[in-house]
Amino acid sequence: MKAFVLGAGGREHAIAWRLSQSPSIERVYAAPGNAGLAFDLSCIPADLTAPQELAALAETLDVDFTIVGPEAPLVAGVVDAFEARGLPIVGPCRFAAQLEGSKVFAKDFFQKYGIPTARSRTVDSTDQLAAAVDEIGPAVALKADGLAAGKGVILAHSRAEALDAGRLLLSGEAVGEAGRRILVEELLVGREVSFIVLTDGKRLFELRPTQDHKAAYDGDQGPNTGGMGAYCDDSILDPDLRQAIVDTIIQPALDGMKSEGSVFRGFLYAGLMITADGPKTLEFNVRLGDPETQPLLYRLDGDFGELMASAARRSLDASVVSWKPGATTCVVMASEGYPGAYPKGRPISGIGDAEATGAKVFHAGTAFRKGRLATSGGRVLGVTAGGDTLEASLQAAYAAVECISFEGAHYRRDIGRRPRA
Repeated sequence: MKAFVLGAGGREHAIAWRLSQSPSIERVYAAPGNAGLAFDLSCIPADLTAPQELAALAETLDVDFTIVGPEAPLVAGVVDAFEARGLPIVGPCRFAAQLEGSKVFAKDFFQKYGIPTARSRTVDSTDQLAAAVDEIGPAVALKADGLAAGKGVILAHSRAEALDAGRLLLSGEAVGEAGRRILVEELLVGREVSFIVLTDGKRLFELRPTQDHKAAYDGDQGPNTGGMGAYCDDSILDPDLRQAIVDTIIQPALDGMKSEGSVFRGFLYAGLMITADGPKTLEFNVRLGDPETQPLLYRLDGDFGELMASAARRSLDASVVSWKPGATTCVVMASEGYPGAYPKGRPISGIGDAEATGAKVFHAGTAFRKGRLATSGGRVLGVTAGGDTLEASLQAAYAAVECISFEGAHYRRDIGRRPRA
């Protein structure tokens, strides 16, 4: 089979890498891809927000199925465009993608279908801000309604902080039009977990639980980012809690979407807080996480290509894959200044040495400049390794990180160090 991957980040590199190792896959294309993907497969320039052009490209390439990496094409309706042409694709339709495309839509959906979540108020002007903060706060999460590349959430621990953050988002200065409407949400306390499932609309396949690290700096300090690292370890959630999440959050969401006249297909990623009162939903994403995908697919065994093809055909067969024992960790190496402004074009060295340790280095913000591999984005690389235990995987990942260098490289040194009990 021939597979087509839409996207240009570390998540898409991991998807394409695992596909290329699948016995059922003979060729993988990526659009637009990145420098790391270009080492191993065909990368094709493309506009990810042009659904009809992407569908036409898939027809021209004569691929058997397509996997959508990032959220923007899904919200733009790429699945609808593919399905109108009878092209198999893994992902939800435009209507269902609103679960990620609009925080307000998602919150209304949670409340309508009894999905546990935090108290909140919707605010679309500064005139409403103080009353919402006073009702929900003073400690609140302020969330931009629209897509913001993982940077649309500001945590505030006092009334003054909340008012400043709310004004910043509503002004458009922080994340543009995505912040013109915001949620003022109760700041939940507990353990944050990423829980991802794959569904064809009828059957369900649970991926192993992961934990992302969103804050820029050690100790969960600094602004939120797209994710500075993640680990995959079964100790994150026990089996009973995993089942409770499916029963109280995942299945009600899938049933609710059917009640809305739409069948959810693809990856549903629940960002959860495990509180003293049980799991509560922080957000839904409608695709694989980045960087969660990297440790997940490093740990996945079997024919990933056949798994994805079966999902695209709406006949999901999870028996073709299994999970390796142990744990896996991804440490993101970012550019100086990220998630703010950052330089580009800084030469990267040491990736070969890192991979010689047994790690896999997934490219995100990389490009070729004057014949050399160089930085081109905020999150540059996702250095991923495994081990028999979480501690062993952490040591392996950080040992590989130490092999790589580029000017101004920044990474967190505490991935996987949060308490898990």
